[in-house]
Amino acid sequence: MTAASITRLFLLAAIWGASFLFMRVSVPAFGPVALITFRVGIAAVFLWLVARVLKQSLEMGRKWKYFLSIGVLNSALPFLLFAYAAQSLPASLLAILNATSPLFGAAIGTLWLSVPLTGAVALGLGCGLAGVSVLVGQNLALAGSAEWPAVAAGLLAPLSYSLASIYTKAHPGLATPFANAHGSMWMATLVLLPLFLLAPVRHAPDGGDWAAVSLLAIVCTGAAYLLYFRLIEDVGPTRALSVTFLIPVFGVLWGALFLDEAVGWHTLIGGALILTGIALTAGLVGPRGQTA
Repeated sequence: MTAASITRLFLLAAIWGASFLFMRVSVPAFGPVALITFRVGIAAVFLWLVARVLKQSLEMGRKWKYFLSIGVLNSALPFLLFAYAAQSLPASLLAILNATSPLFGAAIGTLWLSVPLTGAVALGLGCGLAGVSVLVGQNLALAGSAEWPAVAAGLLAPLSYSLASIYTKAHPGLATPFANAHGSMWMATLVLLPLFLLAPVRHAPDGGDWAAVSLLAIVCTGAAYLLYFRLIEDVGPTRALSVTFLIPVFGVLWGALFLDEAVGWHTLIGGALILTGIALTAGLVGPRGQTA
């Protein structure tokens, strides 16, 4: 990678790691549904403005079913699940759970798509499962069994990301990466609007709450997509996937710095096991211990 690509990689990881911080800050006032409706709605408008500048065509009329599927699986549903979990779970734990998406992708590929289960993938899935067990077990021991729904939501969100990735791969070339982001944001907004009418803003948000949701929408969603697509263009999808390893690092860092979240042995060991599992299942570690 060039120095510019490495800079973009770390910047993207820092931005996406901060998304869990902003959710933790703003969800008490907005509530999960209102927060995510504002997130995808503002992001959709931002990407529309970018599309106008770049003269990008969306072709929503012909591809609305595809954008609807991506909008639900890759935005509306996982964002909503993480926002629900953010009401009680620390941002650091959410960032690490988010990193399990490649593990779910490997499991789905084996069970559903009949992808051969290699020794590396099996070992990776085992490491990932062990890491999740360490993290979840310790956090439930500290917080109590009442947190089970939040933990379940935090694990279902990356599962949804994995399903979205598989769906996208099943429709290659149907839309550009930018169109995927732009179209899915509008569809996610339309899907969430009826829920928003049933679950409006919980409390009157203050300036800090609005700042957090604006940063979440514009920087962590709209701008992050643009940065990610540039990274894929420069270094390819496999190397861009390495951002998955860095997001938990920044998620834990931001949680500790700004929310005073404790970083215990369970966070470090569980996170290390999950990242090792991701490396093995994604093929980023070769048979001789070299990165692929």
